[in-house]
Amino acid sequence: MNRKLRMGMVGGGKDAFIGAIHRLAANMDGLIEIVCGALSINPEIAKASGEMLFLSPDRTYLTFEEMITKESQLPADKRMDFVTIVTPNFAHFAPAMMALDHGFNVVIEKPMTFTLDEAKQLKKKVEETGLTLCLTHTYSGYPMVKQAKAMVQGGVFGKIRKVWVEYPQGWLSKLSEREGNAQAAWRTDPKKSGKAGCMGDIGTHAAHLSEYITGAKITHLCADLNVMVPGRALDDDGNVLLKFDNGAAGVLMASQVAAGEENALKIRIYGENGGLEWAQHEPNTLLVKWLDQPTQILRAGSNYGDRLSSFATKNCRTPGGHPEGYLEAFANIYRNFALTLSAKIDGTTPTAEMLDFPSFEDGIRGMAFIDNVVASGQSDMKWTKYEL
Repeated sequence: MNRKLRMGMVGGGKDAFIGAIHRLAANMDGLIEIVCGALSINPEIAKASGEMLFLSPDRTYLTFEEMITKESQLPADKRMDFVTIVTPNFAHFAPAMMALDHGFNVVIEKPMTFTLDEAKQLKKKVEETGLTLCLTHTYSGYPMVKQAKAMVQGGVFGKIRKVWVEYPQGWLSKLSEREGNAQAAWRTDPKKSGKAGCMGDIGTHAAHLSEYITGAKITHLCADLNVMVPGRALDDDGNVLLKFDNGAAGVLMASQVAAGEENALKIRIYGENGGLEWAQHEPNTLLVKWLDQPTQILRAGSNYGDRLSSFATKNCRTPGGHPEGYLEAFANIYRNFALTLSAKIDGTTPTAEMLDFPSFEDGIRGMAFIDNVVASGQSDMKWTKYEL
């Protein structure tokens, strides 16, 4: 394809944190340009945001309905190719479904929808239309996470026995939702976030990472969910025991009241012959541990093609020793999505490396994780079968 993909955006206007992250990531490889947006439910903010992004006034829309309808009426060489949805959870489903109905591909923030039923409806629509949906589970975009996946699935550790994943944050250690913190306000509101707080926000990331690297699926869980800050409506802390379909056992911890922690996501996976450890605080490093030899340290870098998998090296952007982080991981997801979409537009087959981004299947499992964790947390049964 000899042009950039054209992106529209729902949400993510002026002063919105995650919208700017999406735009930076989408722009990093020069494959995508933003051409239109319905950037805020506040008309003044929507217009100001469009001006800030140098969008044409006639393509700065006040509602997603207006944007999708009018974009679909434009000539094929002008209209957007896909829409990115960066609104709070409760406002994901409607624009995604409408976009798919009008022939537009979709990139969407996690969790994919507000309910599992909505997620299933989106899955059906994607399968009916043949369009592409990308879910931004950011942490699967890190090169050394992809290296970990390649090693586990290559069998170098033997049968996987144990998964330990933790995601502690401390930013909700106080009742910030009542102190003017807009991010805290919607994430702790059941009407906007859904039935889970911490587990829906970051627990889903931890669960996705465990399934992404191991290639195994959670089959049963035993959850303990807590509200540690008095007056909060949703869980802000939790611990979950996991059983996987490959026989492995797991432990998942997610907390937003771990005072002093930032985004300390870490995963450890152990097999018969050894294991690995990856932490987002040092994302370029993968510790590889062996039963009968010293621990190895693998490092990300585009010049390490003789020792890293193609899935890792194709998502490395700099030579070894140059730090890459959150934005680059986000950009890897956008690049792989863009290359896949471009290949489909050209009528060619995307490579396995291009297709390596989270999809609606991951979205279904994320919503199922929320439902099952909440059900288990409310049950006096030790184990709850993981229902989809």
